Amino acid sequence: MATEAPIEATEVPPASAMETVAKQPHKLERRWTFWFDNQSKPKQGAAWGISLRKAYTFETVEEFWSLYDQIFKPSKLTVNADFHLFKAGIEPKWEDPECTSGGKWTVTSSRKANLETMWLETLMSLVGEQFDESEEICGVVASVRRSQDKLSLWAKTASNEAIQMSIGRKWKEIIDAEKISYSFHDDSKRERSAKSRYTV
Repeated sequence: MATEAPIEATEVPPASAMETVAKQPHKLERRWTFWFDNQSKPKQGAAWGISLRKAYTFETVEEFWSLYDQIFKPSKLTVNADFHLFKAGIEPKWEDPECTSGGKWTVTSSRKANLETMWLETLMSLVGEQFDESEEICGVVASVRRSQDKLSLWAKTASNEAIQMSIGRKWKEIIDAEKISYSFHDDSKRERSAKSRYTV
């Protein structure tokens, strides 16, 4: 009958080492920044983006959950306010060099609970790098409005239909939406209601 070799004390890490490993923050693939914009009381003649504020940049899973739980839920927004989550270094503006040739996938919702769920699912998919074309994605915007809320996923190269359709199909699956549409930032700059270029 074979006997098992005794385990030497050096093979088992001490409890203090195990606790240290457990307390290590879980780094994300990249840094992300939350932004806040409240357009509920715009000053007469004020340029768009004047109320846009960088709120917090994070790089760990723990920071993300702490920020989400404490602050960044659409249910905490007033009407005409927006939350943004963009890659660190990219501003949620058409004029940003990373966004200027891009566009956005958009879904609308008339139920606050839907927006909250879709927002969280989208945040987790972004910080968790679930998109094959993650380098093409700039960020996401949750917009609370009186009539219906809106969620928009911003992507870089609007003219690359194959990439945009792949992103759109994946996002539609993540948020479990019936229909989403893609518009070019260039079109939105020229006309208030830009037409959809792609639909999934």
